[in-house]
Amino acid sequence: MEGSEKGKERMKEYETVWEIFNKCPNNQMRDVFIDEVQTDDPEEFIRTKFKDKVFTYEKTVQEDGTIIFDIVTSGIRQRYSFTEI
Repeated sequence: MEGSEKGKERMKEYETVWEIFNKCPNNQMRDVFIDEVQTDDPEEFIRTKFKDKVFTYEKTVQEDGTIIFDIVTSGIRQRYSFTEI
């Protein structure tokens, strides 16, 4: 059993922060959701999450390795941040 598990790689685990920005001009609040996810491909995670939507995104990788996706769907600006745990 140990030999078969040796070849398997574990998926990376990330803390995610999903921010949905409010469109109201006098309201600076935003919805923020924090979660932990396992994935080997954060970009595929984003494409799957928004698969039923028409959306665009821009990906940025920060110096500390955090991956940020700035997303626009249905005219709403959102941000997904992935920080490896």
